[in-house]
Amino acid sequence: MLYRRLGKSGLKVSALSFGSWVTFGEQVGNSVAESCLRTAYDAGVNFFDNAEVYAGGQSEEVMGGILSKFGWARDTYLVSSKVFWGGDTPTQIGLSRKHVIEACHAALKRLRVDYLDLYYCHRPDPETPIEETVRAMDTLIQQGKVLYWGTSEWSAQEIMEAYSVARQHHLTPPTMEQPRYNMLYKERVENEYARLYESIGLGATTFSPLAAGILTGKYNDGIPEGSRLSIKRLDFLRERWDRLKENGLVPVLEILESVANKIGADLPQLAIAWCLKNPNVSSVILGASKLEQLESNLASLQFLDSLDEELMDEINVALSPLKELDF
Repeated sequence: MLYRRLGKSGLKVSALSFGSWVTFGEQVGNSVAESCLRTAYDAGVNFFDNAEVYAGGQSEEVMGGILSKFGWARDTYLVSSKVFWGGDTPTQIGLSRKHVIEACHAALKRLRVDYLDLYYCHRPDPETPIEETVRAMDTLIQQGKVLYWGTSEWSAQEIMEAYSVARQHHLTPPTMEQPRYNMLYKERVENEYARLYESIGLGATTFSPLAAGILTGKYNDGIPEGSRLSIKRLDFLRERWDRLKENGLVPVLEILESVANKIGADLPQLAIAWCLKNPNVSSVILGASKLEQLESNLASLQFLDSLDEELMDEINVALSPLKELDF
């Protein structure tokens, strides 16, 4: 396993991490979840990502049960949660001081840990002043319930405002952002956030390296039963795939597959290694519904050095017909 600093913090995170969105408590059974978590840990993964909204909290329950069962030393792994969507009532949604703190307490209970290593604001909240959220996060850090806090899918302007508020009031600033990042969606990570990596030391723990499975090629001939795009509540992903397919994505995927084969990789492994090629990415969060899927994706690290300048140029040329599309 390769380890990278989380931005400019002193925390070392595994370059490949493991997340439970959609899968734990929903798409896979507990035995598969257990096998995946153990396999990831044995491979050197030290960061396990979660959120209060995943399977309505059940994902954290499952992960917490597995962590408790395995009894790994707490100083050998990192666990996260995210706050925004905690329920249906007004006080269970958003980034108010009340919800940020209560959601943390609930996550600690579900995950069966005494503190969260990483705690993210899952989306920006236009109805809550950023200063209120920053102060709530600082309170949790001072209490020892959270070690590092950050954002997910915030704009560069919003992140910078949170950082400035923290510095102005001598509070703890955000350390990391969790954005979507893959071959088909790269503008925010590569351009919008560019100045933040150096100026405030922002770390990036990116998700969706395979674009919800689109970058595996498995949807080229239809949507397999039990796959992510077959889940009814994820209609937005299916609609995105339909739009991409109509705009000529399948031939692009076939070219990328041939590029991957040149270095002995498959398309998912190429896509994950491509994300890691960005030095500003601290960790790429993997998801898997099958153990063999996870094992294959973890092997992506071995192809990182094969992505030389010539191969990266070849990938960029292959992707160029898609650059005007909105993903």
